[in-house]
Amino acid sequence: MAIKAAIVGVGNCASALVQGTHYYRDVKDEELVPGLIHANMGGYRVRDVEFVAAFDVDARKVGKDISEAIFTHPNNTRKFCDVPKLGVRVKKGPVMDGLGKYLKGYVEVNDDDQPVDVAKELTDSGAEVVVNYLPVGSEQAVRWYAEQALKAGCAFVNCMPVFIASDISWAKRFEEKKLPVAGDDVMSQLGATVLHKTIAKLLVDRGVKIKETYQLNIGGDTDFLNMLEEERLVSKRISKTSAVKALIPYEVPLRIGPSDYVPFLDNKKICYIYMEGEYFGGTPVQVDVKLDVWDSPNSAGVVIDVIRACRIAFDRGISGQLISPSAFAFKHPPVQMPYEVAKRNFEEFIEGKRER
Repeated sequence: MAIKAAIVGVGNCASALVQGTHYYRDVKDEELVPGLIHANMGGYRVRDVEFVAAFDVDARKVGKDISEAIFTHPNNTRKFCDVPKLGVRVKKGPVMDGLGKYLKGYVEVNDDDQPVDVAKELTDSGAEVVVNYLPVGSEQAVRWYAEQALKAGCAFVNCMPVFIASDISWAKRFEEKKLPVAGDDVMSQLGATVLHKTIAKLLVDRGVKIKETYQLNIGGDTDFLNMLEEERLVSKRISKTSAVKALIPYEVPLRIGPSDYVPFLDNKKICYIYMEGEYFGGTPVQVDVKLDVWDSPNSAGVVIDVIRACRIAFDRGISGQLISPSAFAFKHPPVQMPYEVAKRNFEEFIEGKRER
C-alpha cells in the first residue's frame, strides 16, 4: 500500500530522500539496509513511499519534475541513484521568511510566478504525510506549512529546528485533527549530534566528570551559507544543545552549532567534537573527534523510517506526538531519551507494544 508523501523544500535532503526510495526499492525484507531500522517496517517497505507533491521557491526547480529538480543547482549532494520521471512537478510555495540575507542572492525567485494554494495541492494530490525541509530560521514559513498540513489532513514530519512536534499547543492541534506529528530537527544516521550524545553518555556512564565540551560544524551547501546569519540560528542552537545536555546530568560549559561555510566542501559536513573531563584522582582526560560525512544521505533513511511510522500511526488511529519515533529520529523531540532507549521504544512502537 502506497504511502503518499509531499516534500516542502526540494534541496539536498529531498534529493537524498527521493534517490534513496529508488535505490532501495527492491531490497528483500530480511536484508540489513544501512540507515533503515528495518527493510520491512510494520508491513511497509521503502518502495511503498510515493512522492505526490513538492514545493520550492527557486525558479530553477519550480515547474520541473521532481526527479530533475533534485539534481538542479544549487543542490550539490552526491548522486547515488538515477531517478525516473515521477510525474510530479515542483510547485511554487510562498517565500515568507524562508530566505535569509545570504540565500536571497543565491536562490532565484521569479516574483511574477504566484504561489499555489498549498492546502489544495496537498488535498488534490492525496498526500498523507508532509515532510518539511525548509531552511533553518524559517520560523513563519514552517508554521504556515504546518497549518496547510492541518487543513489538508496530513501528518507532519518536521525535519527542521522550528518547534512543532515538541510544542504542546501545536501537538494538541494535530491530535484534535487525528493526525500524527513527528519532529523536531532530524538527527542523522551517524551525525554530529548522535556522536556527541554517545560520547557524552559513555563518559557519564564510566564515571568521568565532564568539565566542558564543544561541537563545531562546517559545510559547503546552502544550509551552511544560510546559517552564516546568526539571527536564524536561535532554534538550531537550542535543538542541538538540548540533545547533548539531556545526556549530562549536571551543568557544564557547552557550545554547539554551525561555525562556517566552506563552498568547496559541497554537501560534505565536517564536525569537530571536543570534551574535557577528569577521572579518578582528578586526572585529566581529553577527547578530540573529527567526523567527515555527506550530510543529506546521512538523514534520508531516518526520514523514510519516520514516514513509515506516520503511516503505521494512521493505521492504528494514533494521533498527536509520535513520542518514540521522534526520540529516535530527531534532535529536539517531545521527550529526550538516550539513544538505546529511544531505539528500543521505537521497535516496540513498530511491533504494536507501545502506542506512541
